[in-house]
Amino acid sequence: MDPISAVILAAGEGTRMKSVRPKPLHLLCGRAMLLYVLDALDGCDIDRAVVVVGHGAERVTKKLQEDADDLLVEFVEQHVQRGTGDAALVGLTGLPEIDYDGSVLVMPGDTPLLRSATVVDLVTRHQAGDAAATVLTAVLDDPTGYGRVIRGKDGSVIRVVEQGDATHDELEISEVNTSIYCFRRSVLAPALRRLSPENAQGEYYLTDVIGVLSDAGYTVQALTVRDAAETEGVNDRAQLARAEAELRRRTNEKLLRAGVTMLDPANTYVDTTVTLGIDVTLFPGTILQGSTSVGDGAEIGPGTRLVDCVVGAGAVVEQSVGRDAEIGESAVVGPFAVLEPGSLVAGGWRTGPFHTAHGPDADDFLS
Repeated sequence: MDPISAVILAAGEGTRMKSVRPKPLHLLCGRAMLLYVLDALDGCDIDRAVVVVGHGAERVTKKLQEDADDLLVEFVEQHVQRGTGDAALVGLTGLPEIDYDGSVLVMPGDTPLLRSATVVDLVTRHQAGDAAATVLTAVLDDPTGYGRVIRGKDGSVIRVVEQGDATHDELEISEVNTSIYCFRRSVLAPALRRLSPENAQGEYYLTDVIGVLSDAGYTVQALTVRDAAETEGVNDRAQLARAEAELRRRTNEKLLRAGVTMLDPANTYVDTTVTLGIDVTLFPGTILQGSTSVGDGAEIGPGTRLVDCVVGAGAVVEQSVGRDAEIGESAVVGPFAVLEPGSLVAGGWRTGPFHTAHGPDADDFLS
């Protein structure tokens, strides 16, 4: 592959979330939504990723600097929200000046279900076709609210029209834009500078770049995603809940294949940040969150919630809650025990029902 960079658009305020938390930082299975978008870049040899921030810029930047792993991430701020086209142009300023002409992915920061295999397919299709741009599209039974993909007689993409600007015939088109693109880097900035805010929203639409490139004689092609659901954006709490359910399903399936037993996966909730050993058994109503780790052969649940806890191998925790606590190997906790922050249940210890374990300065510290 040619050199690849990425620009992630995450400057929106997300007013429909009705929250003081910046939209990119809303949690899904224990991780900020934007981190899943960065995960989708794993399959490509990305030399640099630029995140365009705006609302809550300082909080978003700080969080990603802490949790973005080994990916080299730069941050640029869109001070005035003037549309996705303007955001993409701002994002390009975060990429270094280079002598070679590589590819640049441009993606929204609110598509946490996007799979890395899909991004690889998009980049591969783009570079194999020697196109100026390749658009990831989806075919929907109900395309309401999405930009429609307009194709020419030869099957190439000639433009994308937003819902508010579409004619009656264009609204009948079921192929939609997912707002995920791969561009030839050398043509993207000049095309962005030719955008106009003369549209229903009065904004600079990134989608208009497709028409600009097509009118200039460049090839613009499309790749239709196999599963349209993975490109769905998260704009409100209902969509956040749907994305959470799908990510939880994927997480549980991965754990099952790794040697964890779940009696009822649909009623078992495990954050992606949790570590489980082999032969762990999770009973219905188990909730494991944060940095919790569970040793081999432990049994958790039913009706148990542990947050940032360490559970030793062979331990049993039943109908109990704990936060920032440690449970030793082969210990038995519950039913109805409460482990407060800093508490320790020593290996082999058995708590009684309705027991409350406090931190190390309390009289009933168990060791």
